[in-house]
Amino acid sequence: MTLLALIVDDETPARSELRHLLGGIDGVEVAGEAASAREALVLAERMAYDVVFLDISMPGGAGGIETAKKLAALPNRPTVVFVTAHDDRAIQAFSVEAVDYLLKPVRQDRLVTAVRRVAAIRAGSAPGEAGELRIPVLGEDGETLLIDPAEIAYAEADRDHSTLALIDGRHLACTRSLRTLEDQLPTTFLRIHRSQIVNLAQVAALEPIGEGRVQARLSDEGGTTLAVARRQTRALRTALGLR
Repeated sequence: MTLLALIVDDETPARSELRHLLGGIDGVEVAGEAASAREALVLAERMAYDVVFLDISMPGGAGGIETAKKLAALPNRPTVVFVTAHDDRAIQAFSVEAVDYLLKPVRQDRLVTAVRRVAAIRAGSAPGEAGELRIPVLGEDGETLLIDPAEIAYAEADRDHSTLALIDGRHLACTRSLRTLEDQLPTTFLRIHRSQIVNLAQVAALEPIGEGRVQARLSDEGGTTLAVARRQTRALRTALGLR
């Protein structure tokens, strides 16, 4: 399967460089270039591109985020990969379901990874469709990471978004709400509080904290403890095989 790609960037050198890099990757063909959001939308209406490599900030007219929303409304919706010099827009990028967020200057290895993700999606084995769920988060270096649920110790609400506490100690921002995560994460996760979901595999012990309440102690090095809502105590004990 060959992916048909559209490159959208107002800077000619940037388009040329990306075309050159994509030329070195098997299974992808650059079938179009656009210097503006308007031009990109016209091209995307004429051809069913598999992937659009989209600059997030372009002068005049719609920017990358708005353009991605319009691309998503097309009958043959392309997959979007943002390519940008800005390292602070990843949260917005994933709110429009981009599959990757590449920082300029683009590294070949990161581009290869992005192309592989797109290929998996276009082949129908995208996360959530083939038991390979990945959760997009903003990495500490500004890049976007796709996290395997098994790497998550617990998730915590952060207004309309959430924070994922990973088993390696990192705490990373996620654009998805806790309610959305509750629906998407496997049954090995359980909401124990209105603001927290825990990975049952990471629960090392249940400890009483008075007045009939318990806290879950996790198996991390620091022995993190999470208070369990009284109404969720029975559900947690049952899920852990306890009476």
